[in-house]
Amino acid sequence: MSHDSKATRIGERVLRPESLMMGFGYDPVLSEGALKCPIFQTSTFVFESAEEGKAFFQVAYGLREPGAGEIPGLIYSRLNNPDLEVLEDRLCLWDAAESAAVFASGMAAVTTSLLAFVRPGDVVLHSTPLYGGSDHFLRHVLPTWNIEAIGIPAGERPEPLEASLRERIGTRAVAAVLLETPANPTNALVDIAAVAALARRLAVPDRRPVVLVDNTFLGPLWQRPLQHGADVVIYSATKFIGGHSDTIAGAALGSAEVMAPIRGLRTFLGTMASPWTGWLLMRSLETLKMRMTAAMKNARHVARFLNEHPRVERVHYLGDLSSDHPMFDVYQRQCLGPGSLIAFEVKGGEAAAFRVLNAMRLVRLAVSLGGTESLAEHPATMTHADVPYDQQQRFGITAGMIRLSVGVEHYDDLIADLANALDAA
Repeated sequence: MSHDSKATRIGERVLRPESLMMGFGYDPVLSEGALKCPIFQTSTFVFESAEEGKAFFQVAYGLREPGAGEIPGLIYSRLNNPDLEVLEDRLCLWDAAESAAVFASGMAAVTTSLLAFVRPGDVVLHSTPLYGGSDHFLRHVLPTWNIEAIGIPAGERPEPLEASLRERIGTRAVAAVLLETPANPTNALVDIAAVAALARRLAVPDRRPVVLVDNTFLGPLWQRPLQHGADVVIYSATKFIGGHSDTIAGAALGSAEVMAPIRGLRTFLGTMASPWTGWLLMRSLETLKMRMTAAMKNARHVARFLNEHPRVERVHYLGDLSSDHPMFDVYQRQCLGPGSLIAFEVKGGEAAAFRVLNAMRLVRLAVSLGGTESLAEHPATMTHADVPYDQQQRFGITAGMIRLSVGVEHYDDLIADLANALDAA
């Protein structure tokens, strides 16, 4: 028996996202009664008639608006695929977004989203520091198209920068703003609402800057950027959404209007995710809340241990922010939890940090984050190696810094591993 697969209520009760992840957007009747959405591993789809094919293409290419109740038909997996459509419907629930697009990687989501709005001669504002791949794209790729990227430091109020930004931007259009909060790897926060307001004040007539927020570090559980002035929220879905270190993917979400050019460009750049990736991410969404909650609780214990260890110089963890911290009000207003990412600085610089990393046994020495397993890496020489040394120093990426993504192991075991490794520092 068929049912409304997109119902979000039982009677008067509005169902929560973690409950809807089990079946939202999928009708088993359409797939031989299969409980789980099958993998639609196909490149193309058969039309029932030539007229139907014509109608599908007219809507897909924007030659006409869909009629009342008309659902875009399946044509080709570069345009649409059932696995991706169900996944996108479910992703929208966490961020209360109207539309989503999933990509072959987080960088595909970042670059496709930016390219949908920037033009030669434009300016892109961005927070600093950024993930190394995003930083490279802004500093080395966009300038080849005469697009300048201008940084705004994370962890600071943006208002004092307005006069200097106006002078530097001149008559050019600020096409987009790319924020990453908390920052990678320092956990410094960016006030999304304040930067969005600043971007609007810097706008030229008839050109409103699009504010994009990379929400990978806190994921949809602990921060909802669309509620704080962002137009597009971006994820490396490889991380917490995928959560098992076995797939590469990205996602972008926002209103139907702002997502239209992103989805359109995805079609022609071919940066969409595969059906198999879509299926894996649907599997992972069912346990997202459990995994992220367990990792967040573990991180609290680990951070407390690191703060008390004599060989640790400094710990960067959102759960440690006190009421006198300059960004405490931003954390209280913008974040729903501290997440599970910790950066800590070992006394003794790079050599000591390397000794700690080499001595870890339970925590794995690898880049990436948000998986079930705990991972640690050295930002200055690994994920942010492409960032010039003087900028690393300005951003607070020190030679002794280790970025730790806390997983779902028992926290006592993680602490024992870290204690043993720090003895080698």
